[in-house]
Amino acid sequence: MGTRRKRERQQDLWIATSDVVQTPGNAFYDRLNQILDGHKFDAKVERLCQKYYKKSPYGRPSMAPGVYFRCLLIGYFEGLDSERGIAWRTADSLSLRKFLSYALDEATPDHSTISRTRRLFWLETHKAVFRWVLKILAEEGLISGRTVSIDATTLEANAAMKSIVRQDHGQSYHEYLTELAHAAGIENPTREQLARLDRKRKKKGSNREWKSPSDPDARITKMKDGRTHLAHKAEHAVDLTTGALLAMTLQPADHGDTTTIHQTLEAAQAAAGEVNERGVEEVVADKGYHSGAVLTEWHDQEARSYIPEPERGRRKWQGEGKAEEQKRTYENRRRVRGDRNKRLQKLRSELTERSFAHLYETGGMRRVHLRGRDHILKRLLVHGAAFNLSLILRKTLGVGKPRRLQGLCLELLTQFACLFLWLWTKLSMEERKLRHFALQSSRWMSTLHSRSAQFK
Repeated sequence: MGTRRKRERQQDLWIATSDVVQTPGNAFYDRLNQILDGHKFDAKVERLCQKYYKKSPYGRPSMAPGVYFRCLLIGYFEGLDSERGIAWRTADSLSLRKFLSYALDEATPDHSTISRTRRLFWLETHKAVFRWVLKILAEEGLISGRTVSIDATTLEANAAMKSIVRQDHGQSYHEYLTELAHAAGIENPTREQLARLDRKRKKKGSNREWKSPSDPDARITKMKDGRTHLAHKAEHAVDLTTGALLAMTLQPADHGDTTTIHQTLEAAQAAAGEVNERGVEEVVADKGYHSGAVLTEWHDQEARSYIPEPERGRRKWQGEGKAEEQKRTYENRRRVRGDRNKRLQKLRSELTERSFAHLYETGGMRRVHLRGRDHILKRLLVHGAAFNLSLILRKTLGVGKPRRLQGLCLELLTQFACLFLWLWTKLSMEERKLRHFALQSSRWMSTLHSRSAQFK
């Protein structure tokens, strides 16, 4: 039996590269590199990012653009929410070193290098990478662009509610409550007294009066679990034919759906226009997007809408432009009552929520670790590109994330078990049929024998 004491020895100062233990490789990342190399990904991003670099012998060694974007892809596929986690994971894994083309004697990128590179590259560069992946999907036949679903979700910002200050003179929330306590006759209020005083107030978190000094783009909003927090709003446009992510935008969390949909639909139209000539023909959304102005705009863009109408009671169509909105509302109401709307709404709830789950739940971006809308959108765009690349991997490899490879054996065993149960059921049914036939035959023979005896 080997013991730890026997393995205690002084490490050699030099070792031959032929003696280094080789990693068995990762089928998922090897296939992903084949896709990226086949479409000349590194040459594309190096051409896009060439203007950000300057030839100089001083400063920290630069990070190749292809390595930077691959690090962000790793963040999506491994479910890492921070750049520190990405840097630690790439330094620890031999297969990820191979994916980034780093040898064992090379140091992988530090988290500060990744952060510095992200701040250096413009937002338009990340958008260009997202559009480049959409072109790959179009070549693979994984984009239709005719029927699009639009939905939004909230992302928890990297800022605390306790740190908000007044918009006008920068007074903190604690100082504001202390003034209110003094006005109420409390000279030296305790923390419990301030909390009790604040609990009785209504409409106390207004974005017009308060802001976060660390992340001014974050907005006070109510999350899906009922908590009030500083957040951002991510909106997706998903192709309902294939499930591909056509466009994604990051909006202020306090803006309504009918306000933010215009920018997302414009980006979806631009992406769909490169695939088919007519662009987006059908738009599916939930009742939060229902508005007469929105329906009129979609009709002007020659797109049919499928939006359930909320309960508003009897409406009065009076005023300038209301006749056009009334006509579009009645047309949408007629389409919503059809069978096609039921199928499209079912696809919307499946495919759109799937993109949210992959990007924000298992992708690790439900709570962002960045500040500033542009910096957050940079990370989201690369995550969206990784989500679209996973569609190609799912088509060729059968899985969309590396963790899915771990469950393939169990999935195969499950398929074999289901096949065995199906065959056993079929055999049991045949056996029961044979027994039933034999029983009926014996009854017929006994009946025939008794009748022949009576005849005799």
